[in-house]
Amino acid sequence: MTEVRRHRVVVLALTGLLPFELGIPHRIFGRAKDDEGRFLYEILTCGLTAGPVRTDADFAVTVEHGPEVLATADTVVIPASYEIGPVYEEGRLTNELAAALAYIRPGTRLVSICTGGYVLAAGGYLDGRPATTHWMSAEHFQRLFPAVRVDADVLFIDDGDVLTSAGVAAGVDLCLHIVRRDHGTAVANEVARRTVVPPHRDGGQAQFIHRPLPEPQMATTTSARAWALARLHEPIQLRDMAEQEAMSVRTFTRRFREEVGVSPGQWITQQRVERARHLLESTDLSVDQVARDAGFGTAQSMRQHLQSALGVPPTVYRRTFRAAGGSG
Repeated sequence: MTEVRRHRVVVLALTGLLPFELGIPHRIFGRAKDDEGRFLYEILTCGLTAGPVRTDADFAVTVEHGPEVLATADTVVIPASYEIGPVYEEGRLTNELAAALAYIRPGTRLVSICTGGYVLAAGGYLDGRPATTHWMSAEHFQRLFPAVRVDADVLFIDDGDVLTSAGVAAGVDLCLHIVRRDHGTAVANEVARRTVVPPHRDGGQAQFIHRPLPEPQMATTTSARAWALARLHEPIQLRDMAEQEAMSVRTFTRRFREEVGVSPGQWITQQRVERARHLLESTDLSVDQVARDAGFGTAQSMRQHLQSALGVPPTVYRRTFRAAGGSG
């Protein structure tokens, strides 16, 4: 089996870190394999010094690497910490943290989970760029860093070489998005299956639900979603989805948004984009046939939706991931 150079992800563990968030990059990137079973990422953890790092729980973690390993990273991930002192209170880096970040090479991909974005902002990496953080901290974040374009209403933001996420579980969504961006839908979906999490929540989805979730005994929209997924290649009317749950269109639309975080129409488009991605990556179907099977009807319609969602047309997307799959 040919050896493949693995993309190195270095996670910076800061005092007061949340153990769950520290584990997200290891769990998601660490499960990503190519079709020959080779691991695609190497994940290392470092601290401001090697040794024990206190968490917000009743235990510490011990890291083997100091900040020097940041110089070897292809991607740096900064999870949230509750004890980043001057960063959170004054928007400035401590000398020790500034010295650690100085090891990062230009062009390294930077990723933050939750309030880890404060570190990127204090380092100037987010100036003039869109970013998000936990919704409870968004207003404070914007006051502290006025040069950052804060969006508190999304799960994560992909701004190319700098990516930021909202709180906790949104870090899972962002890391899966990165795997999908790097290696395609099939690899990301397999990681999601192994991790038992949804394979795709769009970054533009709302961070939190404004209305309470329906009580367990109340009807949900699960059956309608399953019904629609089996018919993505057909025209799907909102009234037909509502009928699956014996609801009025108005009630169904409200309940759907409460449960899923987006409108039924937005959700259907997201699912069709995912179907198209899968077919472009895994089959030799023509673009016209992919468009029909994914429910877009025409290649032009699919091209517009993929360009909007992914930033590239179908042919470029297919070429990118076919090249990635055949490398090594």
